[in-house]
Formats: sequence, structure tokens, C-alpha cells
Amino acid sequence: MTGPDFLHTTRTSYDAIAAGYAEWTRDELAAKPLERGLLTAFAELAARTAKDGGRLPLADVGCGPGRVTGYLHGLGLGLDVFGIDLSPRMLAEARKDHPGLRFEEGSMLALDLPDASLGGLLAWYSTIHVPDEELPRAFAEFHRVLAPGAYALLGFQVGDEPLRLTEALGEEVALVFHRRQPQRIAELLREAGFGLVSVTRRERETDGPSPERAPQGYVLVRRPVVSGGCEDGDISAAN
Repeated sequence: MTGPDFLHTTRTSYDAIAAGYAEWTRDELAAKPLERGLLTAFAELAARTAKDGGRLPLADVGCGPGRVTGYLHGLGLGLDVFGIDLSPRMLAEARKDHPGLRFEEGSMLALDLPDASLGGLLAWYSTIHVPDEELPRAFAEFHRVLAPGAYALLGFQVGDEPLRLTEALGEEVALVFHRRQPQRIAELLREAGFGLVSVTRRERETDGPSPERAPQGYVLVRRPVVSGGCEDGDISAAN
């Protein structure tokens, strides 16, 4: 794969920490009921869309070691869930932990998927490494590959300044974590053609097994359904 420099540095950095990261995050969701609730709601919406419009797969874009891919699959909703990630070593960890699921190497800037081929798309803390100027390109890809009526859920850290790491889990890395305001993400997704469903902000946890450095944001959107030559608008505005 070729692409902007950040793709290479992100891939190389996550390759370096793959085993340690998989171990560190393996049971992370067990301590995060709000996140589980959001993911479950997203999965139920995707399952309902699949029931109404045909069975299409759900992609976990930037899946890392596959913990959330596995969670969505384990809900028992009949979703055909698969993961996509830049890092070959992260994908190796995902295949080891979830041998029954499909994981593919790829970039969210150029997804190797046909138009309107997904029944759902999750970007769970994966757009955080995409520079501001590349976000519209990523969101345009999300819109392209989602079927009309399908949902996308994004998770990210909230803030105005990026965090830069040169070391993580005892390994040398070159990672930039772009923190963004939820309303800004919602605006960019609207510009990409999505209808807004919900915007959620959670304040940072300062205790527990993994104290957080920033608040967390979650934006749920839907690709509008074309009706009579027009696309429906924001669900939040229509209700």
C-alpha cells in the first residue's frame, strides 16, 4: 500500500506494539458500560437495517487486534462482521484472538470495497490518527461504501490539540492522536452526505485500570435513503 506519510508511520508504530497492545486492551470493554451500550445500539440498528434491506457485512475499520469486532460478533445478532486495519501485526493478533472472523489489511482512505456494499461501518478510535486535511477523504469513503440507510459510528478523543507519542508499551513509535470536538466531527460527516443521529460526549475517567487523558466523543450517523430522487435528512431533525 502507498499513501500519505502518516499511513506509514501509523502502520509501523502499531506493528511495533501489536502484541502488547492486544494484551493491554483485550478486556477493556468489560469496564466500560457506556461504550458497550453505544456499540450494542449501533449493532442493533445495523441488524435492523440488514433485516429491512438485505444482509450486508459490517466493517470495523481500524480494528486493531479485533476486540470490538469480536464484541459485535458476540452479540448474537446475526451480523456478518469483519475487520480492516493498516497493521499486519495487529491483524495477526486479531486472527489469533478471533479465528472465526475475517480480517483484512487496508486503509480507510481507499477502502477495497464496492460502492454501497456495507450494512454498517464502525471507526472506533481509528480516525484519531488521520490528519485534519485527510478527514473529508476518509468520510467520503465511508459514505461511498455504506448502503443507503446504513449506519456508521465513530469513537474518538475530545480536545483541540493533538497528543504526540514517541514511546508506547516500551517501544519506539511515532503516533499522533488528533483530538477533536464532537460537533466538528458531526459537521464534517454532514458535509460528506450523512444524516446525523446522535452526538455523545463522555468526560474523562481519572481512576480505574486505564485513566484517560481526555474526554471521549461518539458520533452516530446514517447514510440517507434516496426517495423520489432526494435523500432524507438528519434523523434527529425529522423526529
